[in-house]
Amino acid sequence: MSYQLASTSTRAPAPPLTSASPPASNKRGGRWIDHWLDTLHDIEALRAAHPMMDAVIDEIDGRMIRVGEKWLADFASCNYLGFDLDPEIIASVPAFLEQWGTHPSWSRLLGSPVLYEQIEARLTDLLGCEDSLVLPTITHIHSSVIPVLAAVRRFRFEDPDHLDELLAAERDRARLVCMDGVNSMTGNAPDLRAFANVARRHGALLYVDDAHGFGVIGERSPQETSPYGARGNSIVRHFDESYDDLILVGGFSKAYSSLLAFIACPTEVKNLLKVAAPPYLYSGPSPIASLATVLSGLDVNERRGEQLRGELYRHSARVLAALAELDVHTPNRSELPIVEIPLREHERIDEVGRMLFARGVYVTLAAYPLVPKAEVGFRVQLTAANTDAEVDRLIAALTELAEMGELQSAAAVRELEAA
Repeated sequence: MSYQLASTSTRAPAPPLTSASPPASNKRGGRWIDHWLDTLHDIEALRAAHPMMDAVIDEIDGRMIRVGEKWLADFASCNYLGFDLDPEIIASVPAFLEQWGTHPSWSRLLGSPVLYEQIEARLTDLLGCEDSLVLPTITHIHSSVIPVLAAVRRFRFEDPDHLDELLAAERDRARLVCMDGVNSMTGNAPDLRAFANVARRHGALLYVDDAHGFGVIGERSPQETSPYGARGNSIVRHFDESYDDLILVGGFSKAYSSLLAFIACPTEVKNLLKVAAPPYLYSGPSPIASLATVLSGLDVNERRGEQLRGELYRHSARVLAALAELDVHTPNRSELPIVEIPLREHERIDEVGRMLFARGVYVTLAAYPLVPKAEVGFRVQLTAANTDAEVDRLIAALTELAEMGELQSAAAVRELEAA
């Protein structure tokens, strides 16, 4: 069966090389790689020369990292709950290694440690879904679950009406709608209920990748310590949605700091994947240390997760309040810990990145063509393990950039959008 895919991606990926592609540039003799070198010139120039691209990190001390002789406050980590540095989780690993060794020697179809069954049982309970299957990475899951597509249609992020238009015009009745949960650049979550309603009305299956939401946002509860909700059980529970005609994909590599990912799906789909998904049939599984840190992380999430999410929100709210006071534009409306900060002039990405590095602030640079030129800038990611002093350092650097006129004005952006 073939599926149509509608994707929320608004980024500008390099065009694929196919037999119908135009000839490559002749600037360097027309080699096949020249096409890619030309397309990715801006980001390759940064990668080759910038201290915050393709860097070697020599040492860490909490959320401080050392690159060469320079110590920097790390705001490029996705370890949102700080589990990578949690003493309780770290201390749990040796006992698992003593019992199971460093790595299982089988593909999962042949056999796998009971740790997998324990993780899937606990995960299914946490998510409130029918069943779940874990594999090493989200990329493994995407390549296994999303079939070879007959066509691709892209819909605008956070625009369910646009999706409605595309589905109404699509003749093929077998539709798979793929979308992000919490967006990895803006930090915003779409109105999942609106998208689920559109997908169900057209008989489509909704496939949600919530890599950045799992562990951070969750079900609404009187016990929640922040607008993120409680338990960190992902976007479906956060919007009080059901799993009817909805598949949730997420990973432990961010909030849980472990090499593992999952798909929440009906048991019938899980059993089908066990005999159809190449990573389950053939690939080496995650190392025992990753399985151990997931199980220990689930324990910590039950006991201390709300405290950690409260701290994460406090840091995020401080940064967003500072940007508002400085009249700096960010698309983040959610107060989630991913803060995109576009530059006023996209050509200044190199200089701005070097200034941040010099001030001891490490961020994720977002260069063209990974993002459109109007969105070129950098992404700040807060974690519960960041300290107030590190956040102070970040805010001081942002203040300096704003005073230099390097960042987009929030008031100017609002005027432009209203025009």
